[in-house]
Amino acid sequence: MFLVAFFLYCFGFLFYAVAVAGQKFSNRDPEKHLRRWGRIAFVTSLLGFLSHVTFFVTRWIGGGHIPTSNMYEFMTFLAMAIMFAFVIVYAIYRKPLIGLFTLPLTVIIVAYASVFPQEVQPLIPALDSYWLRIHVTTAALGEAFFAVGFATAFMYLLRTVSFKESGPRARRAQRWVEFLLFIVVVMIGFLGSVFAFRAAGYEATFVQETVSIDTNGIENNTTNTVEYTMPPIFKPYNSRVEKIDSFIGIKDGLLETPYWMKGVNAAKKLNTLVWSVIAGGILYGLIRLALRRPIGAIINPVMNSIDPDDLDEISYRAIAIGYPIFTLGALVFAMIWAYEAWSRFWGWDPKEVWALITWLYYTAYLHLRLSRGWHGSKSAWLGVIGFVVVMFTLIGVNLVLVGLHSYAGVD
Repeated sequence: MFLVAFFLYCFGFLFYAVAVAGQKFSNRDPEKHLRRWGRIAFVTSLLGFLSHVTFFVTRWIGGGHIPTSNMYEFMTFLAMAIMFAFVIVYAIYRKPLIGLFTLPLTVIIVAYASVFPQEVQPLIPALDSYWLRIHVTTAALGEAFFAVGFATAFMYLLRTVSFKESGPRARRAQRWVEFLLFIVVVMIGFLGSVFAFRAAGYEATFVQETVSIDTNGIENNTTNTVEYTMPPIFKPYNSRVEKIDSFIGIKDGLLETPYWMKGVNAAKKLNTLVWSVIAGGILYGLIRLALRRPIGAIINPVMNSIDPDDLDEISYRAIAIGYPIFTLGALVFAMIWAYEAWSRFWGWDPKEVWALITWLYYTAYLHLRLSRGWHGSKSAWLGVIGFVVVMFTLIGVNLVLVGLHSYAGVD
């Protein structure tokens, strides 16, 4: 059912693209074309959402606990929550254009979730609480509305930034929008490279030796095995090859990971990041070579029929709906659970700090929007940057920073 949901989301996105972009090429009644294909796209997306809910419920029943306890489960739940938020916002505004960017965002998150180990894992003691159901689901639902706000804010920028003007301000806006599109392409490149090497069955294994001195001055030697599923551009610090598949002549790590990068999987994370940039850069270069223009310059004219005021309003409303839900889930319920689990409401754990940063950011967004009159492009840029903060809170903290919330299963 998860796979069915993924493909239905893909088809839903294609139908939304036909609905919105096809108005320009419709010879008869553009509004009728938009309504007809918009209904087809929404029904397809709704069927995908129902398939996703079926996957979620059956995994819950089979695993014995709500499937939100590791990165695979949480990211699949986040994708489902984004679709739920999309359905709510769509029911309010009835604008097919909302699905044009929300669906691809969902597809990317679903594909990203599939990178992580998918086995059902027993709950660790810290997560064995009914607060897991309350805290995580409400926090993710608030973030899902932020995601819809991000999607429509990004659409606003693509719609309003002119790629025909040549002034300094226009060029700066063009470069930033194109940079956002480059990041999207890098994410697609990351997914493509991961699944390509996984399908090829690539394997490399290094043995890393770590020397540490305890408080008594005694030297301790630790040996760790680090397994790669992508060719090692960066190998672990102070390691030797145990097994490696040859790839374009790479029979050992090309470079050694800096010693100051701590953690057993630090080298793998750096290696994956480098491969993502390489794959994304190549893909972006091929796209630019084929189009012979910036990607944004191709998308902008197709969106001329979209009212930017609608996008601005939808983005703000989605964030306004998500804000109180996120406040309850990520702060209030989180602090109650923290007190029950660790006998304190606040401990400056990295995830707690970044949840607070996220909440403060969106508080500032709403203040600037309501009190200072920041509408249009200013509001859109804030909506886009805010979701970058959200994604670092969700992914960066779990995979990069070490803390009490680092429960992610990492392949």
